[in-house]
Amino acid sequence: MPRDSSATQARLLDAAFTEFAAYGIAGARVDRIADAAGANKRLIYAYFGNKEQLFDEVLRRALTAGAESVPFEVVDLPGYAAAIFDHLVARPDLMRLRLWKLLERPSATGLEPDAFTHKTAEVAQAQQRGDLARDMGPEDLLTMVLAAAQAWFWASEGADAQPWSAQRLAEHRAAVVEAARRICEPKQAHP
Repeated sequence: MPRDSSATQARLLDAAFTEFAAYGIAGARVDRIADAAGANKRLIYAYFGNKEQLFDEVLRRALTAGAESVPFEVVDLPGYAAAIFDHLVARPDLMRLRLWKLLERPSATGLEPDAFTHKTAEVAQAQQRGDLARDMGPEDLLTMVLAAAQAWFWASEGADAQPWSAQRLAEHRAAVVEAARRICEPKQAHP
């Protein structure tokens, strides 16, 4: 019976995502990834190259899935921030993976630069039309919206680090939307 290499690759990527999110690149073990995927570890090297290349592919896949799950709407950046927040609440391991990338592979590039460049171009056009605040450049404005969406994941919920209640989560989300709205709202000209 022929093997399904795409199914094996998908299982390896899923297992690698879990491993990298938990341990980073240095702490991740190829043996654990292969075991979790039910595959031979040699296939990791055959399909993806080395561990860093596997990490890059996991990150690329996660960013692609995120971009597909959270479409960019320049006309509603507060809504975009809320959708990112919701996506990260559903997948908190994405923030850990991103942190490992920043710590261990800061020079690795994937979809981030191209996607960011495209989005900032849309923000610049919206600023020129007067639809968005012009107090800061488009790169800074978009960065601040993204930072608002992610800020709660970097903040501690107290010494005991209990999970957020549904009410507190709703409050966080509302704060994200309000912060993004204030950042993006164009100043009204006074007559």
